[in-house]
Amino acid sequence: MQKYTFRQFIIDVLEYHQNPLTIMEIWKSGVEMGLDKKLNSTGKTPWHNISVLLYTDIKNEDSLFYITSKQPTTFYLKNKVIPTQSIQLQKEHPTTKQTKENIKERPLHPLLVKFLYENPNFNLYCKTIFHEKSTKSISGRDKWNYPDIVGVHFPFENDYEQETLSLLKNTHQFNFKLYAFELKVRLAWSNLKEYYFQAVSNSSFANEGYLVVFEEFDDEILEELIRLNASFGIGVIKLETNTLDSRIILPSHKRNLDITTLNMLVEKNPNFKEFIQTINEDLEIGKRHRISKNRYDIILDNEAIQKHMEANKFNL
Repeated sequence: MQKYTFRQFIIDVLEYHQNPLTIMEIWKSGVEMGLDKKLNSTGKTPWHNISVLLYTDIKNEDSLFYITSKQPTTFYLKNKVIPTQSIQLQKEHPTTKQTKENIKERPLHPLLVKFLYENPNFNLYCKTIFHEKSTKSISGRDKWNYPDIVGVHFPFENDYEQETLSLLKNTHQFNFKLYAFELKVRLAWSNLKEYYFQAVSNSSFANEGYLVVFEEFDDEILEELIRLNASFGIGVIKLETNTLDSRIILPSHKRNLDITTLNMLVEKNPNFKEFIQTINEDLEIGKRHRISKNRYDIILDNEAIQKHMEANKFNL
């Protein structure tokens, strides 16, 4: 039986659709069509395979694919005609990016906190770090020290058997993990490097660090994020208003805790100090139903999230 390839995956998706698609749209559509199950791939970033294949293939004169538009970059098959309606739509709307200039970062925190708690890849208790509460120092000294949100994952019964948990605790290897998140409304070439290395800097203490982005971004930016991720390890999360649709674009590289940096943050920021104090107390308890939930950020239910978005005038 012939192996099903990413090339055939792309062809099948574009054959099915009557309009050009971005790389992420190709992947998401293929998943909806069930084509991902045919692929013999276990990688965490399959859209990267699609990106590499397309950008390499279109350099050949006999390529089946071509780029139909920029910002965002969309692809289509040479043997298919783009419907007139789709061409007109591209002219009227040269980008599919959301343009919500009035949206600020802080109102997005509850969306991220909900996603990080409910997503099985994280299952975190989170806390917002208010930078303005940090101890004042020489201008620029503490720049990029503090992430927007920190999170902790505790190992409980659903992670390990009770005997294993007891052994971890008795051998002082209680396997909790700390996370750091830098949240941004939008990414563009003008701010990409600044935002990414801000996330690199302010997550240095944690086991994993992520840059979280709310608005859509171009495939070229995705390519650069993939390159930076390979070198520096910061993961990328695409945040959606429906948290079930939020997703990990690039996983973070795992690392050991930086105790020196962690201690510095405890000394300088009361939010971070309380966060670490709460973790210590919860580790002593070691029971999910005894976690001090009121000392972490509140996890809003779906109705409360909807009211929150309406109150903050999310034009969605």
